[in-house]
Amino acid sequence: MQIWVDADACPVVVKDILFRAAKRWQRPLTLVANQMLHTPPSPLIKAVQVPRGFDVADDYIVLHASPGDLVITGDIPLAAQLVEKSAFVLSPRGERFTADNIRERLSIRDMLEELRGAGVETGGPAAFSQADRREFANALDRLMMMSLRKSL
Repeated sequence: MQIWVDADACPVVVKDILFRAAKRWQRPLTLVANQMLHTPPSPLIKAVQVPRGFDVADDYIVLHASPGDLVITGDIPLAAQLVEKSAFVLSPRGERFTADNIRERLSIRDMLEELRGAGVETGGPAAFSQADRREFANALDRLMMMSLRKSL
């Protein structure tokens, strides 16, 4: 299982959890962003800088992710493409996107986008909290354990 990160908007604390997880679980981790990223020295961890542009990082991840890989993203349309490819997808807050919930998440996203386009103030996401950090770490551990059991 390769771990991919849509790194442009990923919180630093989530990246730190992922750096430790890559070493702990001995899984390759690739951060994809349109800016230069610093990663800890490890043969398991690398960063890929893609050109600036609309969805360039997303397109890179979709092209390179394989079924069974894990992708960290808060981008719902990207998550939908990856779920369709049979990848595991987690948001930085620990929400797992699956075939059972991705259509609903896309509908909600589209509805909120329409409201914003009509001038309705929908607010943004809440600040990233300690509870979000714990939820992400727990969801990541559950997925990694599941992956380990399947490989035995």
